[in-house]
Amino acid sequence: MSDATDREIDPDKLKMYSFGLFTQLSGAVTAGMLHLGDRLGLFTALASFDRPATTQQLADAAGLDERWVREWAYNQAAAKLIDVDTSVQPERFSLSPEAVAVLASPEHPAYGMGMFHRFPQTMSALDHMPESFTTGIGHDYDSHGCEGAVGIERSFEPWNKAHLLPTVLPALDGVVERLEVGAKVIDIGCGAGGAVLMMAEAFPNSTFVGYDISAHALDRANERLAASSVTNARFRDPRVEPMPADHSCDFVTTFDCIHDMTHPQEMMNSIREAIADDGTWLLVDIKGRDTFAENVEKNPVAALMYGISVLSCMSSALSEEGGAGLGTLGLPASKAESMSNAAGFSRFEKLPIDHSVNAFYEIRV
Repeated sequence: MSDATDREIDPDKLKMYSFGLFTQLSGAVTAGMLHLGDRLGLFTALASFDRPATTQQLADAAGLDERWVREWAYNQAAAKLIDVDTSVQPERFSLSPEAVAVLASPEHPAYGMGMFHRFPQTMSALDHMPESFTTGIGHDYDSHGCEGAVGIERSFEPWNKAHLLPTVLPALDGVVERLEVGAKVIDIGCGAGGAVLMMAEAFPNSTFVGYDISAHALDRANERLAASSVTNARFRDPRVEPMPADHSCDFVTTFDCIHDMTHPQEMMNSIREAIADDGTWLLVDIKGRDTFAENVEKNPVAALMYGISVLSCMSSALSEEGGAGLGTLGLPASKAESMSNAAGFSRFEKLPIDHSVNAFYEIRV
């Protein structure tokens, strides 16, 4: 068998391969610039102008040095993330309405700065990866620090604020009516507590407990609870205060967390122990397909998903010896249904809710 280095190299293919390689590096570096733009308030400042602005005007609005802002703006414009008018000098920069929604509007459901908020923490996980690849043991979410928890909060809450109460809960059979009367609810993997606080405020007759093992997320959730007027919710670490195991819960929610867990089947078993025989479990998780080939064919950001899995999701799912290691795309509907059946549930329905990343399942006994 000949060595790969002995094969004839096609010069055109070589150029295209190199271009593809450095396109990936370009994306990574531009992601860092997106983080800076968000962190420094540059997107918010640019969105505040009623006409295209020079980099001096942008720098003045953000209280920054113009030369640094100019180079940053050139990167963002070259990446076609912000608009630029080069017919005048100095150039004028602006944001399209769509860019304002994604980059500078935290309340918009399409807001996308959460993952860029935690970009440095995500990338710093690279320092630990050689050890993980050797030992097989990953790192939990607290390894990303408190900013990691804030990044998750900023990633998922804009869509939830727009759709959880008016779209998702009404899609569940009888759940809203039960919450209005008064139900016992637990949210597992509650993170910074956004879903719990929204539901608790909307349904004052019900009681809510959010569970998480992330100290950073629980700290943030309790800060937000203290700053709110909500009195029917609390947040707990299940290792300190175990989840109920007496079939007393009417409604259980898990948002984007089962695939991150070291022992997801055991968690599903615990959910069955917690939930009443006539209760409902809302499982929200990343859309995954049954095979790698299907994921690549149907998910345009499959490479991103697999990379984030190594740095975050699968790392968390392998952070203990014997972890299942499902990973970001590791819980397709078929596996979620078989695992929930194994836990003692018999009804599994995919809800008709449109989301670019997540699938929504109603699970009952």
